[in-house]
Amino acid sequence: MKYIDEFRQQTLARQLAGAIRKEADSSRTYRLMEFCGGHTHAIFRYGVQDLLPDNVEFVHGPGCPVCVLPTGRIENAIELAERHGVILCTYADLLRVPAGLGKSLLKAKAAGGDIRMVYSTQDALQIARANPEREVVFFAIGFETTTPPTAVAILQAQAEQLQNFSVFCNHVLTPSAMQAILDAPEPVAIDGFLGPSHVSTVIGSQAYEPFAEHYLKPIVIAGFEPLDVMQSSLMLIRQLNEQRHVVENEYTRAVTREGNVKAQRLMQTVFERRDTFEWRGLGLIPHSALKLKPDYAAFDAEVRFQLPTIKASDVKGCECPAILRGAKRPVDCKLLGTVCTPENPMGSCMVSSEGACAAYWSYGRLRDGRGKQQKAQAGKA
Repeated sequence: MKYIDEFRQQTLARQLAGAIRKEADSSRTYRLMEFCGGHTHAIFRYGVQDLLPDNVEFVHGPGCPVCVLPTGRIENAIELAERHGVILCTYADLLRVPAGLGKSLLKAKAAGGDIRMVYSTQDALQIARANPEREVVFFAIGFETTTPPTAVAILQAQAEQLQNFSVFCNHVLTPSAMQAILDAPEPVAIDGFLGPSHVSTVIGSQAYEPFAEHYLKPIVIAGFEPLDVMQSSLMLIRQLNEQRHVVENEYTRAVTREGNVKAQRLMQTVFERRDTFEWRGLGLIPHSALKLKPDYAAFDAEVRFQLPTIKASDVKGCECPAILRGAKRPVDCKLLGTVCTPENPMGSCMVSSEGACAAYWSYGRLRDGRGKQQKAQAGKA
């Protein structure tokens, strides 16, 4: 398939690795945050980190919408199914995320809640059409990538006068999270960013220009394939060596500076920014999430069912919040691989297909990571 094999060639990977080793200044460390969870999985699946010199480090970021959703919002969704008797439509990753009191959507389903896994907003709309006597709520989640399809579903429901369909909106905004990381009271040491791929196809590379300019941090929009990540890392290293801080676009086959203007207009038509929204690991971030505009309040599940604000509470000992802001790595969590496994997840970072803990587990990095950690500690002793 085009754009797959071309970006996984071993010969080119070795050439890029050689270029990185040559250009990375051995007297300094390069700490590069891969914002998107898809990049984290590409790095470990293809062994990208193993090809790079030790002074080039990847810092895992919050770029997983399931991971950053606070448990209080999961509890709201459980309440919709248990107390209000709705048909709750959601994506698979959300089903197993732990909520308060040991609950999850999957456990609520097992207890009798009508919770259905869907692949798209169109699936949820079809369920609403097929069950006119039931309230159907779509649990909308994601960054700017999945927001336009939710907007389309709401406009369709309005056009069809589907009075039994509503959306529990949890769409969040990538630039706001990047700003929260950079403005943190105790900011994580980050030299540059691998900018998200799919999000950038919608909002364009121009959305990151203020960050590069104001915070003096280079940003390279990177594709998801291993050669994309390596080339983008090389571009960041060159910027840092030359003391430049601009936005560059490695993923030119999909991302433009302007982004998808039609998708942006859809979002602007249906949604407006919330005053504040809680992110797991990052706390309350102003103007970082979307809600339905008053013109579409009839399709807003929060308005229709008067959902309360529930304070998030994570599992004790779970380091997922610190991992999401780059302050810790999965191997720093004592629960990982012992109490916390894919069969018994303690946090969303293990549940999500883009979670950092899931990447460490899936690609055998748990033992390797802790081994390196022990060697580093022994060297300091």
